Amino acid sequence: MKIARRLFLLLSIAVIVFSLSSTSPLEEFFDEPEVPKNFFNGLPGVNNQILVVKIDDTNAAHPQIGVEDADVVYVEQVEGGVTRLAAVYSSKLPSLIGPIRSARISDIELLAQFGRVGFAYSGAQTKMRPVIAAANLENLSAERNPPSIYGKDPDRPGPFDMILKPDLLLERANSNPKIKIDTATASVFPFGEAPAGETITAVAKIKWLSARYELRWDAVGEKWLIYFNDKPKLAATGEHLYADTAIIQIVSITPSIYGDKFGGVTPFSKTTGTGKAVMLRDGFSYQVNWQRDLETELTKWQTITGEVANFKPGRIWILLTDQVPILTP
Repeated sequence: MKIARRLFLLLSIAVIVFSLSSTSPLEEFFDEPEVPKNFFNGLPGVNNQILVVKIDDTNAAHPQIGVEDADVVYVEQVEGGVTRLAAVYSSKLPSLIGPIRSARISDIELLAQFGRVGFAYSGAQTKMRPVIAAANLENLSAERNPPSIYGKDPDRPGPFDMILKPDLLLERANSNPKIKIDTATASVFPFGEAPAGETITAVAKIKWLSARYELRWDAVGEKWLIYFNDKPKLAATGEHLYADTAIIQIVSITPSIYGDKFGGVTPFSKTTGTGKAVMLRDGFSYQVNWQRDLETELTKWQTITGEVANFKPGRIWILLTDQVPILTP
């Protein structure tokens, strides 16, 4: 009897411990479902069709329209050492985007990693049109769409006056059964806790032949404020543009076989292969490496010790340059 009582006591204790440590079916029923996230910015949200828009980035193009709603913004070098933007939209669309400018050869390789994107731009030189036609993207340029979609801003001088209505553009594209625009199905960037190897950084300066960017850490707002040619980079809404994560990606920039109508040679920024980069997040800089073996592969980001270099969820700016940035602690 004593043995039976002891066994019963031990069994009762085990049942109590199990009931305290396990989740009941009722608790599992009320568990909150995982919040869907946008795969480009890592924030709670939806994943819409991927639209990439080319935007002028000269002094005359500022303030730019709709850039603040982009999930990712690439800064590219074009003729004469000035810069141009490739803004990626997938979480939401602004009502207007601009000023819209033409495509460049660097865009083809750069955008191939995101699947079949919708590509919005003002036009392209004749020699490049067969390359765009052969690329895995949907040509949604002003050459194929009416002025009701690619309009002109009467308050801006040409060629800085073309403004896009992206909702009408996608509506028209989706009405054509031959057009297919992808949505992201997996995370484009690695999001998570900051990697090791940080260096306190207040300012990062990036320079091209005819353009200068500066990213300044705003400790109060906890973001990297963007300055262009020594002035605050403002959206048309008045918002000071910023990045939650900024990548200064060191790439090879070489002359291409293409050029603009003024005789300028178009540079080609090579975004496949391997190279170095500087990541800015949370008031720190990190020395990282990038790798992309194939055009169809996403760029991999790793610390110098080989660990994944996680991005901070939010707005991402990636600046393509062949110059090492100047970092100020």
